[in-house]
Order: sequence, then C-alpha cells, then structure tokens
Amino acid sequence: MISYVKGRLTEIDENTIVIETAGIGYNIQVPGSVLSQLPSMGSEVKIYTYLYIREDAMNLYGFMSRDDLKVFKLLIGVSGIGPKGALAVLSVMTPDDLRFAILAGDAKAISKAPGVGAKTAQRLIIELKDKLSLEDAFRIKSEHTAAVNVPVDSKVKDEAVMALVALGYSQSEAFRAVNMVETADADVEQVIKQALSKLLMF
Repeated sequence: MISYVKGRLTEIDENTIVIETAGIGYNIQVPGSVLSQLPSMGSEVKIYTYLYIREDAMNLYGFMSRDDLKVFKLLIGVSGIGPKGALAVLSVMTPDDLRFAILAGDAKAISKAPGVGAKTAQRLIIELKDKLSLEDAFRIKSEHTAAVNVPVDSKVKDEAVMALVALGYSQSEAFRAVNMVETADADVEQVIKQALSKLLMF
C-alpha cells in the first residue's frame, strides 16, 4: 500500500522516527540498526515501508533498503514472530548475517535478539531455511559490499569461509570474520589467518 516514504526527518525516538512529507508526519517504527544510518535531523531521507494492519492497530514499519524490508516480511511470516520480534532480530543482525545464521542452523546467534528465545530461533530456522540458498546469500552479500565500494574476491572469500566451517566455526561466524578482512590481493591462507584473529575477538 505504501512502498516508501520520502521526506524530511523531523523526529528520532527509540525505535521510532517521524518523516514529514506534503505536510503529513509519518510515524515509522524501525529496527535499532536504522537509527545509526539516518542522516542529520532535518535532512531528506527515503524509508522503505511495510503497513501492518490488525483489528486494534495500524503500524508503519520502515527500513533503509528493499532487502531489509524483504527479510522483515520473511520474519513476520514465521509463527510466533510478529513485527516486534522481527524488528528485534534486525536490530542485532544484518539481513546478510541473518541469512547465513539460518543456513548454518545457528540458533544461538539469532536468539541474542531481545525476546527471541532458543525455541523461537530454532523454529525460525526450520521455517525459513528452505526459502534461502547459500549461493543467493553470497551473491546478495557481494552486491551489498560492492555497493559500498569494498573490493571483494568472492572465490577466495568463499574458500576461506568453507575452511573456517571445516575447523568447527559456524557459517555465520566464519562469514562475519571473513567479511571483516581485506580480501583484495590476498590469498586464501592469508584471509583465513586474519579471519581467525577476528574470531578470537567475538
């Protein structure tokens, strides 16, 4: 119904922002991750939105990208996870990290979200795992990385992740660590060594 709202950022509150456009102030609930990406107050911003309607409420949820919105829709389709739960998950994990956590069956990482217990995290993995693929997850992540002009050697990166998983790390931990390493002009061994040092910091 409302694909996005583009206008002047007039208010920022905990998990809520107000965007004014054409004289109307739209109250939009957002994950915590969005707050750190917002421009300064009074600047123009574009937020992709989802209108959630139920008998006693009509809420607008907003995200900085279409991909964030797509993942939010996937999450609210999981039994036991409503919009608040979905926002909680996206406040502690990026869509990319969430995809890899689901594919790796990493319920521990997902259950770090406030209000999301181990059982709910496991249910989320069971219901969404078949809707995702590792190939697509890497492709989307690479597109996101390229969008911010970070050089990526996807082959080296993929091999490093697989090596770390073989060493016993979860897929999400391995990908997160490798993603923190500068992979341009580096070989697999160098990337693995640097990623291992990052993993010790987690």
